[in-house]
Amino acid sequence: MSGLPEALWYDGKGDWKQAHNLAQEINTPDGSWVHAYLHRKEGDASNAAYWYRLAGRKVPTLSLAEEWDQIVKRLVEQEN
Repeated sequence: MSGLPEALWYDGKGDWKQAHNLAQEINTPDGSWVHAYLHRKEGDASNAAYWYRLAGRKVPTLSLAEEWDQIVKRLVEQEN
């Protein structure tokens, strides 16, 4: 496992720092989305908003758990 799925795995295990370290190295729209989600989870709304813009997404109003599920679904769909 590597890249964004690995970042989300670390996030799910409660290791925000490792998740962030991995996500910030992936310069794609999906990488920016995961990066944005992590900053939103951290509580850094302005930094999250910056990364959502880079991802081409609006800041979501759904829960963090719902957004995590959306990201995972997107990544799985890309693998198929």
